[in-house]
Amino acid sequence: MPRIEPQDPTLKDLSGLHLWHAPMSSCSQRVRIVLAETGQAFESHLVNLEKDEHATEAYQRIHPKGLVPALVDDGALIIESIDIIRHLAGRNPALAATTQPELLEKADAAQLDLKLLTFEFLFRAAPPPPPEVAEAFQKRHRNDWLKQFRREFAAGFDPERIDAAVRRTDEGFRHLDALLSDGRSYLAGEEFSLADIAWMPNLHRFDLMGWPYARTPHLKAWFDRVSARPSYAQALEAWEDAPAIEAFTAYTETRRKAGTDIRSFGGLDG
Repeated sequence: MPRIEPQDPTLKDLSGLHLWHAPMSSCSQRVRIVLAETGQAFESHLVNLEKDEHATEAYQRIHPKGLVPALVDDGALIIESIDIIRHLAGRNPALAATTQPELLEKADAAQLDLKLLTFEFLFRAAPPPPPEVAEAFQKRHRNDWLKQFRREFAAGFDPERIDAAVRRTDEGFRHLDALLSDGRSYLAGEEFSLADIAWMPNLHRFDLMGWPYARTPHLKAWFDRVSARPSYAQALEAWEDAPAIEAFTAYTETRRKAGTDIRSFGGLDG
């Protein structure tokens, strides 16, 4: 869905680029990287996910699914991150020209497992919200899938569900590693493209979880290469909350010592 009719009519009066995003949202990171790579200025509208600002009536009139990111370009509203980066790259044909569509589709499909594993192996480090806060989210948010996901997270994910998500992620990373094994510099060939941008935040996120990248050496080398780009520091690292990163690192180490970290699932320790 590249473009939707805004429920908030005032969005049509906005000029230039306006981005509603969250600092550590992987989908938001994709969009900011494209903006950094293309040098496009934008008006930043931060959405505090920890305070459930995406469940407010005002934000859900911007993004009907209550998710981030959302982009307004001269009054036109676009809400899916893959559609947003394609739209933004249209102003820079060289960035989009080398992209293989299937790589973007795979990156998009990987988001569900990324979300599940992020909540399990990173966000579980935080104490659960008070009952009244959890109840308010269930009442205010209109996205039934997201409300159900929150309930499942609070109850504890089924280990088999976690294991399946880890196995799918490993399969996806092995596919990317196989592509890079021919010596190419980037996922779609010798030119940096949207395919790289779509996957960069995922590799970063799983790095925080302690993913064993030694299993995919070509992919690890690629990530070292792309994470050295100025856009990575500008659009991803600069927006991160240092205390949160420290908490994630400590939690990952705690679970590793307990033998319950991400490596204990999906055959990763084999």
